[in-house]
Amino acid sequence: MKRTTLYLTLGIVAVLALIPTTAIQGHPPVTVEIKIVPAVRRDVDIAICLDTSGSMDGLIEAAKQKLWAIVNELAKAQPKPRLRVALYHYGNDGLSQNTGWVKQLSPLTDDLDKIYEELFKLRTNGGTEFVARVTKAATDDLKWSSQKDALKMIIVAGNEPATQDQKYELHDICKASLKKGIIINTIFCGDVEQGRKTGWSDAAGWGQGQYAAIDQNRGTIVIKTPYDEKIIKLNIELNTTYVGYGKQGKKNKMRQTAQDANAKSLNAPAAASRTASKASGLYVNSDWDVVDAVQNKKLDLEKAPAKDLPEAMRKMSVEQRKQYVEKLAASRKELQSQINELNKKRLTHQKREMEKQGIDESKSFDANLRKAIQKQGAEKGLNFSKK
Repeated sequence: MKRTTLYLTLGIVAVLALIPTTAIQGHPPVTVEIKIVPAVRRDVDIAICLDTSGSMDGLIEAAKQKLWAIVNELAKAQPKPRLRVALYHYGNDGLSQNTGWVKQLSPLTDDLDKIYEELFKLRTNGGTEFVARVTKAATDDLKWSSQKDALKMIIVAGNEPATQDQKYELHDICKASLKKGIIINTIFCGDVEQGRKTGWSDAAGWGQGQYAAIDQNRGTIVIKTPYDEKIIKLNIELNTTYVGYGKQGKKNKMRQTAQDANAKSLNAPAAASRTASKASGLYVNSDWDVVDAVQNKKLDLEKAPAKDLPEAMRKMSVEQRKQYVEKLAASRKELQSQINELNKKRLTHQKREMEKQGIDESKSFDANLRKAIQKQGAEKGLNFSKK
């Protein structure tokens, strides 16, 4: 017998020896326990910094329209990320000169409704735009993930020279961010060569990120599909599975409804995209929703005081509480599955329509963000393949 054949035979025998068998010669059956270790969820922290000076209305509208498309891009990744988003605006005369006309609207949070709410509050007003100042604020003030392979990125968008801050050198700020593992991506609202000449491309280079130039006023692509309204209708049912608890339960449930209305006020595609995000696994509300809280072990139904539970659960026994939450979770899972199937068809329809109409999305806000997320996420071990 050849040596390779002998090794193969011995290998097969060794494997077969591990397979559970019935009792042989009076010996009890052999049981082998195989433990499957789940993939570690990768932290993804994104700080979005928007110029809200007088000429930036188009940028703000693009962010409102396409935030959920960006979330949906991340939802494709494996292992499934833990997403947190922070929001800043800068270059607005309504802000304080002491901060360099920079303001944090939200720290890093998994509460995506909070981010969307803040986006809809934004208004433009004059402006002195300091890219270095807002980048420094996001780098220093946020509590970034300490996970070894976390994807951490700052996205700065604006239309004035990026290097006009006299107090801080943009080169130094970008390098300081990079030392903390934070990638800098820049989006110039205007001509690509003008952005190169005014420091936007340099900033991305210093921060090992991606530079892009967009048409903020004509770069937001909206394609209606036959599936939008079906998805929106399922969203109404989906919302019935969210039940608020604790001090923030009622308030945040109302905010969820308000952000649905905000998305729908833009158009049906925006509302459908938001609903798809709610079915993606990245839309998490453990701080106020009973189902998410129980699943993420932030709420113990055996120990929770009745006063902190929703009214419908207060007089239930512990077992009844568990059954109630399990029923909501099962209903949510089924609705999310239906939404995901329709969303696949929606995206296919959009792609075909764009090809048919010869639409180039390379100048759009979200296309450039999605491109950066895919490239930089892959470098951190996130897989965006369609399989």
